[in-house]
Amino acid sequence: MTAPSHSTSTLPHLPHHPVTVVGAGLGGLALARVLHVHGIEAALFDLDASPDARIQGGMLDIHDDSGQEALRAAGLHTEFLRRVHAGGQAMRVLDRYGTVRLAEADDGSGGRPEIDRGALRELLLGSLPEGTVRWGAKVTGARPLGGGRHEVRLADGTGFTTDVLVGADGAWSRIRPLLSPARPAYTGVSFVEADLTEADVRHPASAAVVGGGMLFALDAGRGFLAHRESDGSLHVYAAVEAPQDWLDGIDFDDTEAAKAAVLKEFGGWDESLRALVADADGLLVPRRIHALPVGHRWDRIPGVTLLGDAAHLMSPFAGEGANLALLDGAELGRALAAHPGDTEAALTAYEERMFRRAEVSAAESAANSALLFRADAPQGLLDLFVQGV
Repeated sequence: MTAPSHSTSTLPHLPHHPVTVVGAGLGGLALARVLHVHGIEAALFDLDASPDARIQGGMLDIHDDSGQEALRAAGLHTEFLRRVHAGGQAMRVLDRYGTVRLAEADDGSGGRPEIDRGALRELLLGSLPEGTVRWGAKVTGARPLGGGRHEVRLADGTGFTTDVLVGADGAWSRIRPLLSPARPAYTGVSFVEADLTEADVRHPASAAVVGGGMLFALDAGRGFLAHRESDGSLHVYAAVEAPQDWLDGIDFDDTEAAKAAVLKEFGGWDESLRALVADADGLLVPRRIHALPVGHRWDRIPGVTLLGDAAHLMSPFAGEGANLALLDGAELGRALAAHPGDTEAALTAYEERMFRRAEVSAAESAANSALLFRADAPQGLLDLFVQGV
């Protein structure tokens, strides 16, 4: 089977790729893999110099009806299950005083097994033909050429043309402006990330507080969210409802001063919880949480679409970001394979489904953010679990 396209012609001086994916994150890789399964070649362009250029982040819970469905479509579900973190679905909810308000063990029966993001990315990368991803290729922009084709420009001054252009390049997508003027907005919540390595040996008290999976320790306007990683470390997010410039006032090059500034927001909290930041190993990392508007969508523009955060960036409080990116990639791949020679039918079918599910998840994420940090926290989260959500 050949790649779907409007035209196989190219501009005389530029190379041509029938299907181009900008961004080799989970969603872009899932798309490339599903296309490969259907005999369609895709070219991925990623700004990182190599697959190992940066740490890929912590644990992900992969949902049975979204992320795992994508992995089934990619023919990788069995391999995925071999890599999940046993015990990772355990959860603890505490208040600011360290009182355990809810504790659930991982009995292996849940539909959201945990996997290290890096391990999942390696699985997807390893399933693609060598050379599929062009590393160190930063896309700076793209322009329509007519008939659904686009010219894509790279930071090194080179470029190429393509029949199908997919922006899988995250929150600050270079492809999104072709479709939408929307830009992510600050949600009012900032994170400071910390790590405690070899937790059972070096930080046993913190290891006990977090438990075998996920920890939520919450109060009005702030909290500690933490999880145990497969290497035995703890990854911690100190979350604070704060003005957008709050992080600007902290010197993150001075780790001890940064710890003090963050912990100032957690005065009166139990020392077992404050230790998640006070005893952290290495640098603290600031993160502002941004989101696109709930219900973000665009009119159909020939030959181009978006997936994952580029399409529907949302706060992390529904745990849907990675799952939706994977499902977007898989469904787009299946749509292109199902409509050979009719790219517009494929993109229309894909976007209709993607818009609907993204709006639901983005609304849930925004609601959960308010619920987690409301005045009576952690009661809102506890009520959510009582409702069986």
